[in-house]
Amino acid sequence: MEQQEIAAANPSQVRFDAVYRILRDAIAAHAFPGCAFGVLSHGQVVLQDALGRFTYDEDAPPVTPDTVFDLASVTKVVATTAVAMVLYQRGQLDLDTPLADLLPGLVVGRQTGDRARLVTVRHLLAHSSGLPGYVEFFKTVDSPATLFRGCLELKLEAEPGARAEYSDPGFILLGKALEVLLRDDLASWCRREIFTPLGLACTTFNPSRSLWDGIPPTDNDTWFRHRRIQGEVQDENAWVLKGVSGHAGLFSNAPDLLRFAAAVLAAGTGAAPQNSPTLFSSEAVQCFGERQPPPGSSRALGWDTPSEKSTTGRYFSPGTIGHIGFSGCSLWIDREAGLAVVLLTNRTWPERANRLIREVWPKFHDAVRESLLIP
Repeated sequence: MEQQEIAAANPSQVRFDAVYRILRDAIAAHAFPGCAFGVLSHGQVVLQDALGRFTYDEDAPPVTPDTVFDLASVTKVVATTAVAMVLYQRGQLDLDTPLADLLPGLVVGRQTGDRARLVTVRHLLAHSSGLPGYVEFFKTVDSPATLFRGCLELKLEAEPGARAEYSDPGFILLGKALEVLLRDDLASWCRREIFTPLGLACTTFNPSRSLWDGIPPTDNDTWFRHRRIQGEVQDENAWVLKGVSGHAGLFSNAPDLLRFAAAVLAAGTGAAPQNSPTLFSSEAVQCFGERQPPPGSSRALGWDTPSEKSTTGRYFSPGTIGHIGFSGCSLWIDREAGLAVVLLTNRTWPERANRLIREVWPKFHDAVRESLLIP
C-alpha cells in the first residue's frame, strides 16, 4: 500500500509510525505476543490501538484496543492509591496514622520498643516501611487469613523511613488498613466510588468467568496452580487472597486507563478533557505526587516517578507519576505536559523470566514523545 493510502486509512499510524515499528519489533523478538496502547495529549486521545495476538500461536485471537489485561502492580495506583487519595481529600485518612492503630495485629506479640509500632500509612505508600520487598507466602499458606497474618508478623528489615524498598507485603497491609477505614471490601468500594463514577466499565477485580476467554493469558503454570492462567490474577499471593489485594488483582483496558489518567490530569496542572470527572482534588494529586524520603527514592505516595534509566525514557518531566506491572503493563501521566501513555501487554506468556519489556518501555515512550512533535 502506498504511503498516501496508509495515511487515508489510518492517520495516527502514520504519525506514530516509529511507535508501531518498535512494538512490532518487540512482538517479533518475543518480548510479548500482543499489546494494546493509548496516548492522551492535551485533552485528546491521539492514539489508541493494538498489535499482535493473545499468544504466539498463529490462530490465537488478535489483541484489540478494548482487550482487557491483568494489570499486576498497576493495581497499586488505579485502585489502592486512588482509594487513599479520595479518603485523604475527604478528611478520612491521616497519612501519619500508625498502622497499628488500624491493624492492631501488627504489634501483637512484639516488644514495646519494636520498630513495627513506628510504621505509618505514609511509610507504606512510600515503600519506606522497612518491610521486605516480596515474600512467597503462597508456598506455605492456603487462605487469606493466614497470608494476612504472615504479613502482620513479618520482621522489619530497616527502621521505618530509613530506606526505600518496593514492598508487596506493604501494599497488602495497606489494602487491609484502607478496608478498615472504608468499612467495606476494596473491590466493592473501588467499583462504587471510583470505577463507576469515572466510567471505567471494563475495570474490575476477578473478571466474570464468562470473560476469561477474552483476556490474554499470563502464565503457563506448571508448578503451582498447574494450569493455564487466563482471566484470573497471575500473582500467586493475590490469588490466595481470592483475587483482591492492595498490591495486585485488577484487570482493565487501555480506554479505561486513559479515562482514569484524564481524571488525574483534570485535578492537576495538565490539560484534560473538559468533561473529565473531578474525582480527585488538586491538593490530593499534588500531595500524592511528591517524592518521599529517604533521599534518592523515586517513590511518591503510591505512585512512582521517573528515575535514572527509567522505563519512561528520556522526555517525561519530573512531574510525571505512574507505575509498571509485572505482567508488562504500564501507565505514566506527565502532569506538566498534559500527557498520559498506556501500554498493556502479557509479556509473561509463556515464560515469566522474559525481561525484554525492560528494553521496550523506554524506546516506546521516547517514540511516543517524538511522534507528538510531528504536526
